[in-house]
Amino acid sequence: MAKILVIEDDEITAQEIVTELSYHGLEVEWVDNGQDGMDRALSGVHDLITLDRMLPFVDGLTIVTAIRDKHIDTPVLMISALSDVDERVDGLRAGGDDYLVKPFASEEMAARVEVLLRRGNRPGRQARLCVADLELDLVARQASRGGRVLDLLPTEFRLLEYMMRNSGQTLTRTMLFESVWGYHFDPGTNIIDVHIGRLRRKVDTQDLSPLIHTVRGSGYTLSEHF
Repeated sequence: MAKILVIEDDEITAQEIVTELSYHGLEVEWVDNGQDGMDRALSGVHDLITLDRMLPFVDGLTIVTAIRDKHIDTPVLMISALSDVDERVDGLRAGGDDYLVKPFASEEMAARVEVLLRRGNRPGRQARLCVADLELDLVARQASRGGRVLDLLPTEFRLLEYMMRNSGQTLTRTMLFESVWGYHFDPGTNIIDVHIGRLRRKVDTQDLSPLIHTVRGSGYTLSEHF
């Protein structure tokens, strides 16, 4: 199931997008401001982003520019009431893959999303992440280490994908919780530690050098050199 991030501050428009895409069998996450949208977009865990141009705190052009600067190639459908040719050109040049003007027909929006998802699955799009002998096949949704396939649950796969996309960086529990689960972090929960423990037992078996490390007082990192 493709995972879609909707960054839209207008609740009515957002619900229209979420309802239509959910009807088409897509997993949809909605955030209503540019700052949270930027944070979620930079996680790199989504298959496509619908992005409003005019947002509170951080505007859409800044968000799409930031994710392209980080070499994140997630397809972006920009949606805006700004319909001038220059506005559309600016959005596409900043890194948007398509531009849809408000008001729009829900069916057309869904069709554009489907086209971008198909385009994103073509050869040439990043399909595999590698750290040392750990590999993640994003098309087959399969992980392996040293040629041995790892039996991962869906949440474990998303957690490992996020850690591999950000390998070498210290990832706080807040970052992991909000990027993988999509909720605001509750300091009273130990869900991150439980899932990291399970993932570590699958990735770092006793005969292999550990890749998942605890950064004392901060969080976790996935790195070949620690």
